[in-house]
Amino acid sequence: MAKLTLITFLTLDGVMQAPGAPEEDPSGGFEYGGWQAPVMDEGLGRFITEVFDRSAAFLLGRRTYDIFAGYWPGITDPGDPIAARLNRYPKYVVSTTLRKADWENTTVISTDAAAEVARIKERTQGGELQIWGSGELARSLMAHGLIDEYNLLVHPVVLGRGRRLFTDGGPPTAFELTGARMTPNGIAINTYRPTGPASFGSVADGT
Repeated sequence: MAKLTLITFLTLDGVMQAPGAPEEDPSGGFEYGGWQAPVMDEGLGRFITEVFDRSAAFLLGRRTYDIFAGYWPGITDPGDPIAARLNRYPKYVVSTTLRKADWENTTVISTDAAAEVARIKERTQGGELQIWGSGELARSLMAHGLIDEYNLLVHPVVLGRGRRLFTDGGPPTAFELTGARMTPNGIAINTYRPTGPASFGSVADGT
C-alpha cells in the first residue's frame, strides 16, 4: 500500500495559486502568478528531486494536470529526474469535465474520487502516490482522511489574495512535524503527518 503524500508551494499567507508563471492560473482575477521564481534556489531543486525519487504514481486535479500535460511530455531526456517519472509512471487525474486524457499512462477519475483514491493507494507499490498542488482535490481528500503526509514548501512572500490550501470549514486536525529544512533563499520546507483530530485546552492551566 502506498503512502499518499501532498507536495505544495505556499506563500507565508498560505496562497498556493499560480506559483510558476503569470499565465499559469489567473482565475478569479489573480494577478500575482509567478511568485515562486524570484526565490527559487538549489535547495528547493534538491528537495523536489528527492521527492520525485520516492514517487510511484501521481494524483492530480484538472488544473494541475493541464499545466503538467502542457509541458512535461515535451521533455524527453531520460535522465531528467522529473520528466522521466512523470511521463512513465501512472497518472490519475480527478475531473468531471475531462473526457479523455492524451498524456500517456493517464487515467481519468470522474466519479466517487475518494473511494477510487483509496483503491489506488491499496494497489500502488514501490513508492509514494503523490499529489502535486491540486488544492481543490487535496481539500476533498483531507476531508476523508486520505492524505498521509503533507510537504509544505513555504516561500518568503505575502500576496494578500489568491486560493489557499487550508480554507474555512476544513476538519480541525493535529499534525506531527517529521522533517524540516531551510533553503538558502529562505524557503521553509516542512513535512507533517496528521495525527488525528485537533485537541483544545487552556493556556492558563497548562493543558
